[in-house]
Amino acid sequence: MKVVICGEFPEKAEENIFHSFPLSWEVHIVPPSGLASELSNADILIPEHVEINADLLSKAPKLKLVQTGAGYDNVDLKACTEFGVQACNAAGVNAYAVAEHVMALILSWYKNIPYLDHFLKDHGEADQLDYTGAELYGKTIGIIGLGHVGRIVAEYCNAFHMTVLGYSHKLIEMCSVEQVDLDTLFRDSDIISLHVPLTDSTRHLINAETFSKMKPDALLITSRGGIVDEAALITALENKDISGACLDVFETEPLKPDSPLRDLKNVLLTPHTAGLPDGIKYHKKRYAFFVRNIEKVMRHETPECCLNTV
Repeated sequence: MKVVICGEFPEKAEENIFHSFPLSWEVHIVPPSGLASELSNADILIPEHVEINADLLSKAPKLKLVQTGAGYDNVDLKACTEFGVQACNAAGVNAYAVAEHVMALILSWYKNIPYLDHFLKDHGEADQLDYTGAELYGKTIGIIGLGHVGRIVAEYCNAFHMTVLGYSHKLIEMCSVEQVDLDTLFRDSDIISLHVPLTDSTRHLINAETFSKMKPDALLITSRGGIVDEAALITALENKDISGACLDVFETEPLKPDSPLRDLKNVLLTPHTAGLPDGIKYHKKRYAFFVRNIEKVMRHETPECCLNTV
């Protein structure tokens, strides 16, 4: 059986990935530019930052499974179904890692951890210390998307005695979350955390209009690129329409060297690592899930987290 993993990985990550699969499996890690030559006899495809469409699938006659991480906006599910290829994601596998990262960003922001760390390491004098902080106690967080990650973030925020507002396209039974409409969430939230998948309906869900509805001291947290209109966000940050933003993902990745986000003082940035607690571009639980799902497909069993019906 041949497993093809398409993406750009550092050497250490490649080593960890290879060790995650049974020795008897033929595993290839290739960059997007080298994918075409590996498709003709591939059984399993794990893609990163490459479009899975009809043209690609037509070159992979043996393909049985397209397995993604949590996001699958790069996969044409209709085309997969037409070619008889099962598509699955790994919903919830990295939920705790991402939720913990969200809380780390929120705490770093309100407790000024990056500034205070830099102050001491730069040998700042006590009389030069000039900062303001805040408690999470009593603040209101608005969570857009109450899936695996959103619900865990809500639980964590409850532990900090915060008021939790939530928006979801369906009713979620959580007594600790008050479900509201988006306008109410934008108006009343001190923190807005985004946890919806990227679809046609959610692309640029956060834009110039929505920024105008937020509190001027609001903090935006996002863990899915494309949900936020990045140009509108930069304008809102420059004009102080909102207080700040904590970003782990971006519309274009990796973040461009000349992106204005790199120079803004009211932004905390991390390089798409929220769901990777085990090192750069590697998560043990994710690859363990991949192996289990592949084994189910090879046994002609129904895998987990199916995105289409084959």
